[in-house]
Amino acid sequence: MTALPIIGAGALGVGFWKMLGGMGSGNFDPHAVNAPILNRPVPDFSLPGLPGMGDGFGSDTLKALTQPVLLNFFASWCIPCVAEMPELREIGKRIPIWGIAYKDKPEDSVRFVQRDGSPYQRVASDRSGLTAIDWGVTGVPESFLILPGGRIAWHGTAALSMDTLHTEIQPRLSAAEAGK
Repeated sequence: MTALPIIGAGALGVGFWKMLGGMGSGNFDPHAVNAPILNRPVPDFSLPGLPGMGDGFGSDTLKALTQPVLLNFFASWCIPCVAEMPELREIGKRIPIWGIAYKDKPEDSVRFVQRDGSPYQRVASDRSGLTAIDWGVTGVPESFLILPGGRIAWHGTAALSMDTLHTEIQPRLSAAEAGK
């Protein structure tokens, strides 16, 4: 029985050693997340809207899209979410952004979104966090590029920025447009 903690600590140590080795050689990206959801239809879900901010939405709404949309999971208690809001307002001038409030009190989400002007065209509430699990969300903020018909073309695991729009999202939008 004494060997079990020693084996566990040894396995953990080997894991950290490999991670640090990957960081040193440039082969480890802490933002890289295995995203098996890419190039697949959006998962099935239906969420209510936030109070006073319109109806919610679900997979049927996203599958009926005729234009691309960025889907952004956020929370009022999330510091990177607060930091990304000015960038989201700029990005929202170029591509529609829909939001999903993750594990947040609806009244806190409403205040957060309305504080400096909402970047979102639609906002839904995922109080339980179960929808986020189906999407593969590991923390907030996380965003997804949804192409017409509801196909997921990109997944970002950090705060959105104009640089991300130009280097990650815009090339996928151009490729999707060229593939029509």
